[in-house]
Amino acid sequence: MRPVVRSPLRDQIRQLVLEGLVSGRWAPGDRLVERRIAAELAVSQAPVREALRELEALRLVESSPNRGARVRAFSRADLREVYHVRAGLEETAARLGAPDVEALERHTALLHAAAAAGSLDDQVRHGVAFHREIVAASGNQLLLSVWESLGIEVWTHVSIRLFRAELHENAADHEPIVEAFRRGDPEVGRLVREHVLGYAD
Repeated sequence: MRPVVRSPLRDQIRQLVLEGLVSGRWAPGDRLVERRIAAELAVSQAPVREALRELEALRLVESSPNRGARVRAFSRADLREVYHVRAGLEETAARLGAPDVEALERHTALLHAAAAAGSLDDQVRHGVAFHREIVAASGNQLLLSVWESLGIEVWTHVSIRLFRAELHENAADHEPIVEAFRRGDPEVGRLVREHVLGYAD
């Protein structure tokens, strides 16, 4: 992890810890030692503690007295709860605005390229970027903020790594959404919702 040089520290530390969860630096059950993280980032323990509390609220981290914080073990039930909330947000976003179809096509092409290369990291990155286009196009900043606060990248990693074996299938699943937005399908919100929920079942 790189040293933190800009504020707000809490947000940057939270993002760095999320990156650690995504990259596999910390696996389920691993301890997240405040003192060690603070020393590595050359910051005090207070913003590290705040960041870990926020991750605990997202159910990515759990803590207990005298044992500190640990990465939670993720289950399909956890995934379903997060994805039901995410699906509702993205359905609303799809009804509120129309994303740039060319941008969605670019991300879909990159998803296929990532699948061909067998790159899970690139699959997650481009999949999240695809969905962020839809949410951002809603024009609703609160909706976007709540969506981003769900730890989308981590949960997408969990979903694909644990429950979706075929990367090509994941890439192809995005194509009907692109076509629905291109033709102005009034049912695109429902389609997006079903697409998201499909990754939790």
